[in-house]
Amino acid sequence: MDNPGTLPILHGMKTDLIIVGGGLNGPALALAASNAGFSVTIVDALPAATRSLRNFDGRSYALALTSKRLLQGIGIWPDVADHAQPMLEIKVTDGRAGEGAAPWMMHFDHAEIEEGPMGYLVEDRHLRAAFLAVMDASDLITQIDATRVVAQDVGADGVTVTLDNGDTIKGGLLIGSDGRGSGTGARAGIKRIGWGYDQTAVVCAVEHDKPHAGIAHQFFMPNGPLAILPLTGNRSSIVWSETTQCAAHLMTLGDAAFLDELRPAFGSFLGQIGLTGARFTYPLGLTLAQTFIADRVALIGDAAHGVHPIAGQGLNAGLRDVAALAQVLTEARARGEDIGGAQTLARYQEWRRFDTTTLALATDTFNRLFSNDNPLLRAARDIGMAAINAAPTLRRGFIREAAGLTGELPNLMRS
Repeated sequence: MDNPGTLPILHGMKTDLIIVGGGLNGPALALAASNAGFSVTIVDALPAATRSLRNFDGRSYALALTSKRLLQGIGIWPDVADHAQPMLEIKVTDGRAGEGAAPWMMHFDHAEIEEGPMGYLVEDRHLRAAFLAVMDASDLITQIDATRVVAQDVGADGVTVTLDNGDTIKGGLLIGSDGRGSGTGARAGIKRIGWGYDQTAVVCAVEHDKPHAGIAHQFFMPNGPLAILPLTGNRSSIVWSETTQCAAHLMTLGDAAFLDELRPAFGSFLGQIGLTGARFTYPLGLTLAQTFIADRVALIGDAAHGVHPIAGQGLNAGLRDVAALAQVLTEARARGEDIGGAQTLARYQEWRRFDTTTLALATDTFNRLFSNDNPLLRAARDIGMAAINAAPTLRRGFIREAAGLTGELPNLMRS
């Protein structure tokens, strides 16, 4: 049900879980928890209308196979399946714009694993619309839009948040899903570590003459990687990491001039290309919460860990947080434990902390190794890619990693 934050009946309302942030991870947790019988209130600073745009704006997500399983388990996948493009192969190459790729590469084919496609590309507009529709149909989810949390107070038996309209909500557990600058985490006293890369991602989509055959491409250039990700039809999503100065220049160009800059890096393997949708930018950096939990507080998604998009694993890591936390809470309740208690939250952190820290370090290392034009490093990484590609066991390990099939999988991500 959809309750505007201005209704006085909200004052002092009680709920099992309070989720701050209405991107994708917050709604995913709301659905996973409500399906397990928890009452959930989700508070989002944005109006609902801004999260349900019908027109294609160029944004999309690479969902690992295990993320698709989660979306299926919470009832989202049936609404987006027809709009999902399977990712059948990944090709990783090194080189310079205008010179083509280096002769060595890594090639990952989904046929080498038994589970199916490594992942799916789904447009942002389809995912958000599906989340809103499924949440609206749930009697256990209350949505409060265009409203901010301005304070949170932890007591012995619960946590109370105060909204910017003066209303209060009391719950057993507060979950921060409010991004890299998480106010939930800051109010809980959680500190962050991290750094910027002086890189900015330019995000857009192109249509092209030739079919992409479900192949995703990652082309490492001196200033940063260019990802070409297959969408439905003859379209691809572009994530172009450039220096912040160069990205700012690219955004000043008209469409024709922008395409003139993109073509040397993109190449001609898909024929003629043209822009479809808008262009966006976002700064790139690494940020990690020093702890994912505090008294009756848990962080998920970018509120806990923001990583470089070099491997396309940001949203997938957040969805794994969702699946793990939902399982921890369900098991705690079955044992008669306090869902916001220290022991319960410690299990969540133990499950997710090592995995996300490893991902953050891996993406940081890869970005530093590949985003340069040092001839010695170029030679070393090209030899390394060739060695991985020639070793079936190593190659299969990378494929399973891309599909999200490694590590201890939560129940919602199992087949």
